Amino acid sequence: MSDNIQNQSFNAELAKLKALVDAKQLPEELKSKADEMLSRLTRMVDTGVYSAEYDRSAHYIQWITSLPWGTYTADKLDIVSAAQSMEKTHYGMKDPKDRILEYLATIKLRMDQGGEKIVHAPAIFLVGLVGTGKTTFAYSLAETMGRKFARIPFGGLGSARDLRGKSRLFAEAEPGAIVKAIRDAGSWNPIILLDEIDRVGAEERADIMGVLVELLDPTQNNRFLDHYLDYPIDLSQVLFVATANNTTNVATAVLDRLELIQMPSYSDEEKIHISREFLLPKGLKEAGLLPNQLTIDSSVWPVVARPLGYDAGIRTLQRTIAALCRRVAREIVEGKTSQVVIGMDNYKHYMQAY
Repeated sequence: MSDNIQNQSFNAELAKLKALVDAKQLPEELKSKADEMLSRLTRMVDTGVYSAEYDRSAHYIQWITSLPWGTYTADKLDIVSAAQSMEKTHYGMKDPKDRILEYLATIKLRMDQGGEKIVHAPAIFLVGLVGTGKTTFAYSLAETMGRKFARIPFGGLGSARDLRGKSRLFAEAEPGAIVKAIRDAGSWNPIILLDEIDRVGAEERADIMGVLVELLDPTQNNRFLDHYLDYPIDLSQVLFVATANNTTNVATAVLDRLELIQMPSYSDEEKIHISREFLLPKGLKEAGLLPNQLTIDSSVWPVVARPLGYDAGIRTLQRTIAALCRRVAREIVEGKTSQVVIGMDNYKHYMQAY
């Protein structure tokens, strides 16, 4: 009785796998491979011989049918709209914004005048100190272009296999981070953020940089081989954006395939503007405060912008304003006050953590 129940379960799973394969427009080679696997699985169930190959084959079929074969998003190439969008998310940064707009303009002209349907944009490399907005700039670029987005953090990569996947001969093998990013993005032309590529460990750096060269080279990435899929995939329409604090630990061959854009440090004036227009309203909302419950005098802003001396980015600034808002929220909840005005006479009380 239990064997019949088990066979029914396997038959139901086989039916689901076959439906997945039939529903996807798989490449011909992968379709043939999936059909062969389904035939073997069917024979296993019919003969009652179960092996570890069943799980491996089922897992493989689930993976190849989860990828967005044939799915692409249309780029938004309205330069005016793109400029306005970037102004909303990043203050200042004239040079990086100009470089991005130049990319978009080039792509638009080649598509409009040259009739090119596919334009391979060069990979972008954002280099700057901590907190200068590299990662958020990549998110903003995806929103500006109307592309899907996926992020691969290089700080946690243990080996090149994490990027390229493991062969199905290994137990618990899976695709690499590139294929997973395509699956998560849901299209074949997303923006993939290669975050902090300078943080790769020294032991694995050479192997990982070798994979990066293949990823970023337009003459090679149209047949990128993931060891788990064992099938070359076309990444030529992916727009790769890499970030790093500096270029010291990035291989020369990788740098040669990247268009470097230097992310500038913020001046005190820019930080004060960002604080007033973006960070304070966000801090008030997160602390549950109304706009009239916390006022910061203009004379205090230079101290808020530089509580610990010079800082290139805005992360310390974010923490400073968040702490201010939380302290005011506590005083209001405790009934000590209904609103607070922070001036030069009392700012140390609200910034005492610094």
